[in-house]
Amino acid sequence: MEKTQLVRDWRGRDYLVGDTPQDLINRPRSWMFWLPWAAMASIGAMQYGYAAAVPALAQARGWPLAPALAPLAVWIVCQAAVALPTVLLLRRGALGIRVALWAGAPLSAAALLTVAFARDLPVVVAGYALLGGVGAGLVYGSCTEAVARWYPERPATRVGFTTGAFAYGTAPLAVVAGLNGDPVSVGGAEGVLQPAFTVAAAVALAAVGLAAAFVRLPPPHWWPAHIDPRAWAHDRVALRREPRAVRQFSLSQALRTGSLPTLVSILVCAGAVSIFDVVALATFGGFSPWAAVALLLVLNGAGRACAMIYAETTGRGRALSAVLALLCLGQLLLAWGAVTGSAVMILVATVPAGLGGGAFYPLIASLVREYFGERHTASIHSVVYSAKAVAGLVGVGLAALALTSSGHAAAFFLAAGLVLAAAGLSATLRQPGHPVTLPG
Repeated sequence: MEKTQLVRDWRGRDYLVGDTPQDLINRPRSWMFWLPWAAMASIGAMQYGYAAAVPALAQARGWPLAPALAPLAVWIVCQAAVALPTVLLLRRGALGIRVALWAGAPLSAAALLTVAFARDLPVVVAGYALLGGVGAGLVYGSCTEAVARWYPERPATRVGFTTGAFAYGTAPLAVVAGLNGDPVSVGGAEGVLQPAFTVAAAVALAAVGLAAAFVRLPPPHWWPAHIDPRAWAHDRVALRREPRAVRQFSLSQALRTGSLPTLVSILVCAGAVSIFDVVALATFGGFSPWAAVALLLVLNGAGRACAMIYAETTGRGRALSAVLALLCLGQLLLAWGAVTGSAVMILVATVPAGLGGGAFYPLIASLVREYFGERHTASIHSVVYSAKAVAGLVGVGLAALALTSSGHAAAFFLAAGLVLAAAGLSATLRQPGHPVTLPG
């Protein structure tokens, strides 16, 4: 009799039970959480680190502020375009996770070195935005897939913790850039940006390289042997944590439900504001913005994990509405701070803006699984996550608007309107597959 066995639950989901992590990788599965976590923390400097450093970079290199945002927009498009196809290829066995991570490590490091030393914007677009976007997409897709596969009993919560590192891992770089971006400081802005981004490149190369050396994927349908899958499938607590879809939807079927386009629209609106807030705070005049930017990034990451825990008791739909309400409140308070010029109000506003500014990502990802099932999650979520590319363009556009004659206050009010629209859409979300009306 073989040690492993394939078990099927009442919904038709398969579980491969028997092999332990020690059998498969000769180490605890916690390694398959913390190594991806560290890798994600190291590459976050490419998105949020660049956004926070835009004022100091423009000042040091002589770039106009608005054009300095263009590489960030291109990076977001490339990262979003590569991340989910990476997951699809990993699931089909067409790409090995070691290959993806080994490729992502030098590309990520090269991108950060480009930011450190390149003085021409076209070079930054090529080295940071294009190569770095591809590298970050490979790492992001690989790390989220590894964590979800090794923790199938709570994939949404674990992935939420992992993607949170993508935000708060950038906070030290944001503080360094903010504290030393003043040209009157010792060494000037250039004097601190080069070593800061060089260190970030070394950390990314080491962290992603370490993940490439040790991270492996379990076999398809693998399930931890210490949890009875059939009992778990009937457990009320588990059902609340990971609600089951009514049936398994294909991508074409999901597109016809109306729920998928709604999720895409929510991500575009909220994602644009999330990107915009980092740049807007970093470029806000009248006080030193480094504390607000660092706080925003820490809360952005922590909010992702907290929202997933909150969603286990209230439901993901309600949690998403609450997160969007927080993000909207943050924009209104930021607008108030911009109008009054109050540094205290800006810091207060950063709390709801930070908590709501990243939490919608894992919530939307888990809603995809809850609405459409596990079988085609990767392809369906790829459609949703690709909307981040559009969100990045809109967010950078909002940031450029704030840097022009319209000012920060008008841009914050516009951002609040976008989030309000997303919150209105979230209230219309319903799990597809249920009858619209009950029979009489």
